Amino acid sequence: MYNYALAERKDWMNSRKCPVTACSIRQEYIIPADVPYPDYYKQQNALTEAKKRIPELKAVHSQVLQDALKRLDKSFKFYTERGFGFPRFKKFGQYRSFVFPQFKSNPVNGFEIKLPKVGAMPINLHRPIPDGFEVKQVRIVFKPSGWYAQLILQADISVPDVMPHGEPIGIDLGLEKFLAVSTGELVERPRFFVNLQSKLRWLQRQLRNKKKGSANYRKIQAKIRQLHEHIYNVRREFHFLTAHKLCDNAGMIFAEDLNLKATRRGMLAKHCLDAAWGSFLEILKWVCWKRGVYFAQVDPNRTSQTCPQCGAQTGKKELSERVHHCHECGYTTDRDVAAAQVVVQRGLAFVADGQSVRLPAEEGCLGTPFAKRSR
Repeated sequence: MYNYALAERKDWMNSRKCPVTACSIRQEYIIPADVPYPDYYKQQNALTEAKKRIPELKAVHSQVLQDALKRLDKSFKFYTERGFGFPRFKKFGQYRSFVFPQFKSNPVNGFEIKLPKVGAMPINLHRPIPDGFEVKQVRIVFKPSGWYAQLILQADISVPDVMPHGEPIGIDLGLEKFLAVSTGELVERPRFFVNLQSKLRWLQRQLRNKKKGSANYRKIQAKIRQLHEHIYNVRREFHFLTAHKLCDNAGMIFAEDLNLKATRRGMLAKHCLDAAWGSFLEILKWVCWKRGVYFAQVDPNRTSQTCPQCGAQTGKKELSERVHHCHECGYTTDRDVAAAQVVVQRGLAFVADGQSVRLPAEEGCLGTPFAKRSR
C-alpha cells in the first residue's frame, strides 16, 4: 500500500515536469491534465474501491491501511518543508511497524491483547495499566529480539510544570569525559559502538561472502541487527542510569543547548554519534519531569572560555588543553568542570530573570525569591 501510493504520487509529479508544448525524448507519463494531485484524502477515499479489486486488502484493518497513507503524507510534508528527504520505496522488511489508532474498549485482557483482524495474542505485560488510564492506540513494532506492542495511554489529568527549587547543578557534555558536573564529578564515556565495531566489521565481511537472499544471508543479517539493538539498549540504559543519578541530589539541572547537527560532521562524528548527546538530553529532560526536578538549557557559547570564578575571558583553548587556569584570579580546575560551573551560573541567571526560585539557605543572596513568570 505504501509503495503503490508513493508510485501514484511520483507518476503524477513526473507527468507535470515537461512543458505543455513539448514532451520528453525518453519517456512520458500519460496522465490527463484534469486529474488532481493524489493527496492523502483522495488516496484514502480510493481504498474502498481498491478493496473490491484486491480482496487481499480486506485482511488488513482499514485504519492500519489509512495509517500507511498518513505516514507517506507526513514524509512528503517533511520533504516540502525541509527541501530534502524525498520518500523512497520500502523493500521487503523495511516497513517494521503498523498502528491501530483507535479502540472502543481496552484491548488488554490479563496477558493477552486483542487486535482487530488479528485476534487475541499472548503478551508479556511489563507492568499493569494504571487506574484511570485508557488505551487509545497500539503500535506493533518488529525488532531483532521479537515483536513489541507499544501502548499509548490517555488520562484526564493535569500535571503542573516543575518550578525551580533545591540544589542547582550544571553539566557539560564532552568526549574526553561523557559528563562533567559543576560539583567536580566526572563521568567516564563508555564506547558503546567503538568497542563492538570489530565484531560488526567481522559480521559484515561474512555477509559480503554470502549469496544475497539465501538462508545464510538472512542469518547473518539477523545477527547484525541483534548487535545494533544490543548497542542501542546498552547506551540507552547508561543514559537512564546517569540521568537518575544526577536527579538524586539536585533540584535544578542546567545543560547547554548544543547544535547537535554540527557535531555529526567532522573527524569526530563517529564518537559524537556514539555518545548520543541528543538522546541523553531528551532522556534527562523526561527523567527530571518525572522526578520533579527543574530542567533548562542555556546558551552554550564561550562556556569553555569564561572563568566561573571572576567571569574573565580566558581565550580559546585547544582540545588537548584539559585544565582551566585563569590569569586574572588564578582559579584552576578541570576544563569541563569549569564549563559546567559557567552553565549553572547562566541557568541561575535565567531563573532569576523570570522565575521564582527556592534555594538552600547557605546560598546567601541566591535564595531570595524572584518574580514568577507567567506561563
